[in-house]
Amino acid sequence: MKKLLLSASLLGSLAIIAPAAAEAKTTSNAVEAPQIRVQIGNRGRHYRRARTVTTTRIVGYGRNRYRETVRVTYLPNGRTITRVIARQRLGWGNNWRYRRG
Repeated sequence: MKKLLLSASLLGSLAIIAPAAAEAKTTSNAVEAPQIRVQIGNRGRHYRRARTVTTTRIVGYGRNRYRETVRVTYLPNGRTITRVIARQRLGWGNNWRYRRG
């Protein structure tokens, strides 16, 4: 009878301890490695976009003068990129600065 009571109590305690040990493993993993990371806002970062301006200018190359359409892009780091989009020939002569086209 003693053996029967002893084996029953051992089996009962084993049934209580085993699920508790498995539960302890799952909770420790959940604390160590979170599955979801939440970031609120952009701290310390100010995003500034590039600004683009399109203008025209009159330039002279050799004996000719041209009206150029220029696109200037101002970048956030202070650089500028200047590109000639179109060039149209206006006229002849040495006095190209004083003529109107």
